[in-house]
Amino acid sequence: MNNRQKELLRILLVHEEGVLHIKDLSEELDCAEKTVRNDLDRLEEFLLDYPSASLIRKPGLGIAIESDESARSQILRSLLSSEPKSNEERLFEMAYQLLTSDKAITLQHFADRYYAPKAAIKKDIETITNWLERFELELISRPRVGNVIQGSELKKRNALAHLSELFLHEKNVVLDLFLPYEISTVRNALKDMQGRFSIAFSDDALESLLVHALIMVKRTRQRSPVFVQESEKVMAFERKEYQFASWFFDKLESAFRLTFPDVEQVYFTWHLISSKRVGEEFHQDLTVDEEATAFVLAFVRKMEKLTFIHHEADPILIDGLAVHLHSVINRIKYGFPISNPLLSNIKKMYPYMFNMVMLTLEEIKQTFQIEIPEDEAAYIVLHFQASVERLEKKRDIKKKALIVCHMGIGMSHLLEAKIEQQYQNIEIVACIGKAEVPDYLSTHPADFIISTVPLEKVNIEHIVISPLFGQEDKKKLNQFVEVLKQKSTEHHGPHVFSPFLKEELVFFNVEKEHRYEVVEMLADALFKKGYVSKEYIHSAVNRERKSATAIGGGIAIPHGNPSMIHQSALATAIMKERMEWGNERVSLVIMLAIAKENQGELRGVIGKISALSEAPLVVHALTAARDYQEFLLVIDQFA
Repeated sequence: MNNRQKELLRILLVHEEGVLHIKDLSEELDCAEKTVRNDLDRLEEFLLDYPSASLIRKPGLGIAIESDESARSQILRSLLSSEPKSNEERLFEMAYQLLTSDKAITLQHFADRYYAPKAAIKKDIETITNWLERFELELISRPRVGNVIQGSELKKRNALAHLSELFLHEKNVVLDLFLPYEISTVRNALKDMQGRFSIAFSDDALESLLVHALIMVKRTRQRSPVFVQESEKVMAFERKEYQFASWFFDKLESAFRLTFPDVEQVYFTWHLISSKRVGEEFHQDLTVDEEATAFVLAFVRKMEKLTFIHHEADPILIDGLAVHLHSVINRIKYGFPISNPLLSNIKKMYPYMFNMVMLTLEEIKQTFQIEIPEDEAAYIVLHFQASVERLEKKRDIKKKALIVCHMGIGMSHLLEAKIEQQYQNIEIVACIGKAEVPDYLSTHPADFIISTVPLEKVNIEHIVISPLFGQEDKKKLNQFVEVLKQKSTEHHGPHVFSPFLKEELVFFNVEKEHRYEVVEMLADALFKKGYVSKEYIHSAVNRERKSATAIGGGIAIPHGNPSMIHQSALATAIMKERMEWGNERVSLVIMLAIAKENQGELRGVIGKISALSEAPLVVHALTAARDYQEFLLVIDQFA
């Protein structure tokens, strides 16, 4: 609420008897009566968090707030708070208190501290409970006792390091929990350690080490050490990273006048082993990392079989994956999860490659006894996507682009220079005005148009961007080029779906409570019609549990293990209402049951679905279809 709305609320709260007229309120607040009415709507929304308080509007009489004394006092206290916390800040602080407290904390304690109603605090507790699940921690709520987190110290520290995730627009607010001198002391010790032992960590790894070391200092002061098995201690003593940790701890003990238990040194050694390093020396060290090398070779060969792309011919991919997976394997081994802020975007931009990586991980996890979560998998996708682009570049010719600019030749050539500088695979064939487009295209070839103005009746792909070509425009052009690339791989054009669509596998007006039920329904339909084995049902649901298969644009593409498919088919559910699908809302679900012998066509199918996710009007037409013939007509018209 803004200051005027807060003042309006205060006036209504202190006026306990009778009603107030909108005209009087507008005069007191020095604003229009319409503004007061709009502000009252906002107040009504605010009071929903206070069940015993409500805004009463009596037509022709006036306005009042009906409330018991407790709620009235609570609301007034929240207004008097000089710097009221935002919902996110409150959530962050509550999670921190629960993670660092050995004693149960009551709802009333939080309600009093944050001047918030118990109903709002209860919602916060639910949010924190769900968030803690990814760290395998449980928030136990006991009546008349309070709330306490159950789980190991190691898992609590992992959660503390990821508290920033509770903010919608993630930022590293975890550092705000520590004093400036603590941050600078640990940061300098890390910097000196790198110099002393001639090692170099990536920027992200250094920031992570900083946060975990600060948490370690705080938890040591609170006498909450981690637990480490004796056998794990012995293994850590043999690692050279243990020497780095010993030197680092000597610096911290001297600076903070603090004695760390031996287990903390082992714990930090794990972090050093798991952190991504850069530089020549580290690449040499990797030659002895047989586990990472074997995993990379098995992974690449499996990906080759699935995608029909010769990835082993790309040495940059092999080296890059070896470095990356060395850190990934150790992070998982020692229980240090990461969150990937790019996860949702990677799923949307590279749905085919994401699904191939997830499928490969599923198939080789038994061999290596390692399960890689989707946040880590998304980074692996980027390695393979970069490999595809390097391999294609070797045999690819540049795409011809025509620039249409309405701001004169100077701006046209500036835009041309920016694009050619940043995109080696795009050749600008000409810069012209909008009126010249038809004549130019009748005599010159172009793959697509980059325009600064909307174009009508143009028969080739085009994108509209700002002539200044800022960061948002670059992102937009990247997505546009990616979609074009995916379309170019679809040898069957708009009819790529046709061989796999079956009337008995398209379901309309589907109503389910949870996405797992939709996945189970489609997989069961495939099984009953003989397209897949019964085990495929469990495989598809299990795959969905690991990572939501929404790709944006209101579309999800669940799937199971290809080895369990007898005959290729697509099973489709058109939802009666959009439903939650991970972090997306979905109205069209297309289950991909593409057998191994048709894997070469899978890329074209996913490419077409990806292009579909960028066409909201077509998705709307598909979800509005009343029968299979109407559905098929829309699909056939989509090019």
